[in-house]
Amino acid sequence: MPVNADFQGRTYPPTEPYRVSAAKIREFAEAVGSGDPVHTDAALARARGYADVIAPPTFAVLVAQQCDAQLIRDPEAGIDFSRVVHGEQKFVHHRPLTAGDSVVGILHVDAVRQAGGHAMVTTRTELATEAGEPVCTATSTIVIRGGE
Repeated sequence: MPVNADFQGRTYPPTEPYRVSAAKIREFAEAVGSGDPVHTDAALARARGYADVIAPPTFAVLVAQQCDAQLIRDPEAGIDFSRVVHGEQKFVHHRPLTAGDSVVGILHVDAVRQAGGHAMVTTRTELATEAGEPVCTATSTIVIRGGE
């Protein structure tokens, strides 16, 4: 089944809240090799004006990919995950993700197009606190490889 081009313009409902914890921030910072103590030292983070430790900028991918999964798992979208290659990821941060945040995401399918026998799907996830404060806009493009 080819990727359903009619999904362009579709918006999915908000995800369940993702609770950002200091432990997850620490794990992520270690995994990506970020040694900035603002990710692990709450006292230092507060001294710099934050409510608690802040996440490395790419931490937002954890929540954004949970949003993207709504599209991937939607049988009507026609996306065969075994053929997916991650093409591009961009973040526009409105403020840092902070330990204690409870974040929801709303997924928008901005583009579905064919290129060289492959499908390319661009999504935009708007991440915000449960109170509605914008945190990050994550844009992702995946390539769904065409047939052999």
